[in-house]
Amino acid sequence: MLILTRKVGEAIRIGDDVQVIITAVDQNKVKVGIQSPRHVPIFREELYQRIREENRRAASLQADDLEALLDSISPKTP
Repeated sequence: MLILTRKVGEAIRIGDDVQVIITAVDQNKVKVGIQSPRHVPIFREELYQRIREENRRAASLQADDLEALLDSISPKTP
């Protein structure tokens, strides 16, 4: 892990396209701004972990699970 010290207004560059700027420091919180291309997804860590878990669950569905899901959303014929 690389650990850097930055002051408000200073930045960190990640590759050619991503810049992390320190915008404020207040007690035990640091506010950062991130400039990146639109195709680069940026998530808070806890949200990223939830997305990964949901993807794992979706990938582990069995064929019977998919059939039950499709049956539940299919229009019923009278």
